Amino acid sequence: MRTGLMAVIAVLWLPAVVAGQSPPRTWRLDYFHTGTASDERFSVDRVVVEPLAWAGNPLQPLDSTNLGKYFVEVIDRATNRVIYSRGFASVYGEWETTGEARRVSRTFHESVRFPEPSAPVQVVIKKRDPEHAFREVWSTTIDPADLFIDRAARAPAAPLLKLAEHGDPSTKVDLLLLGDGYTAAEAGPCESSLRRLAGLLFEVSPFKDRRSDFNVWGLCPPAAESGVSRPSTGIHRRSPAGATYDAFGSERYVLSFENKAFRELASWAPYDAVTIVVNGRTYGGGGIFGLYSTVAADSVWAKYLFVHEFAHHFAALADEYYTSDAVYLPAADRIEPWEPNVTALLDPSTLKWRDLVAAGTPVPTPWSKEAFEQQSREIQARRRAIRAANRPEEEMDALFLEQQRAETTLLGSDDHARAVGAFEGANYEARGSYRPQIDCIMFSRNEVPFCAVCRRTIERVIDMYTGRGAS
Repeated sequence: MRTGLMAVIAVLWLPAVVAGQSPPRTWRLDYFHTGTASDERFSVDRVVVEPLAWAGNPLQPLDSTNLGKYFVEVIDRATNRVIYSRGFASVYGEWETTGEARRVSRTFHESVRFPEPSAPVQVVIKKRDPEHAFREVWSTTIDPADLFIDRAARAPAAPLLKLAEHGDPSTKVDLLLLGDGYTAAEAGPCESSLRRLAGLLFEVSPFKDRRSDFNVWGLCPPAAESGVSRPSTGIHRRSPAGATYDAFGSERYVLSFENKAFRELASWAPYDAVTIVVNGRTYGGGGIFGLYSTVAADSVWAKYLFVHEFAHHFAALADEYYTSDAVYLPAADRIEPWEPNVTALLDPSTLKWRDLVAAGTPVPTPWSKEAFEQQSREIQARRRAIRAANRPEEEMDALFLEQQRAETTLLGSDDHARAVGAFEGANYEARGSYRPQIDCIMFSRNEVPFCAVCRRTIERVIDMYTGRGAS
């Protein structure tokens, strides 16, 4: 495969693989994604030539991980061959599962990035159907000779910080930590937060074991005001990357709905993944596969938030918890989720992680579910009371710490505490959805590692970006 694929790249992405010459520039297609829960439409905004060279691995242009709700392909018009592809998810893709999407139509700005082509290409967006096959939902043609491609020079909003550099970006996972809500006077604290969080990520396996496969970059664009928006408390800010709490009405969910602003800032760093680091201590974060993750830098729970949300963004891992309030509506039909670490267990004999289940482990796997749910109901009631009374953040942190201690004791003493199996309760659903192990970073705030399935998925994505998965 490699010989034929490299021939295609050499022709279409020149001078990317020509010895002694520069790699191609990074191109970005900006578009609008409009619709409801039952209908979606796309339209071109613009094609932008970003300021930096393409940082991706030329030996791994095609994505074989089968991750993502959506999938982009860049196809050479002359030969009809796919020269670049990536799975991804989007803010729209999450919003369409909320109750609001059943009532109103909304528009979201989105982007896909790819290496500069030397000939006309077709950019195709695909989406999973109920059987999980990717089906084309939109396409557009891009001709490099188009006069209206945006090639304007831009000035960076902040100096690029090298937080950890282990080699050429083309053979590493390039992670950008993008500060948001830090004023010019807070540039020092911003950089300190980025460095601290970068260190925390690499305390956790498998990131710890693959540290040398990552470059970490930082940007601290100055904000006019300190902090980011939190509408539920009357706080509104125009921060550089547009991060805001209360996304989709969920108070702790932090997203940016300012895609164009975020992309323009991020374009000044080589990146495969981005975490928007929010200047604040209120518990909050978010993560969307292939787009970005977010974290409140000064939360007591910053390490957990960063690692958990980054796993959503980087490896498409689903939430394994199910007792907290969620804004998403359950699917009308019970289907197998595409995410690698949750299952509907429609057929136990075809469990997607069956190879990791030891002989003799029952599937489904019994666990102390009733006791866990009783504990959780009590915690959730107290959590709602603290929020309703607008109590200090310290009280919520103390409650979460109490919950962590109780859950660690309960789950750690279970008969199947160390087993890989199929534990009911995952993906926001108490019944009919299963996770691989009793506890995991994707399940709780407890000080536990990623489960075996999550670790394997993260390693696979690292391999794709570093080229170890090339064939």
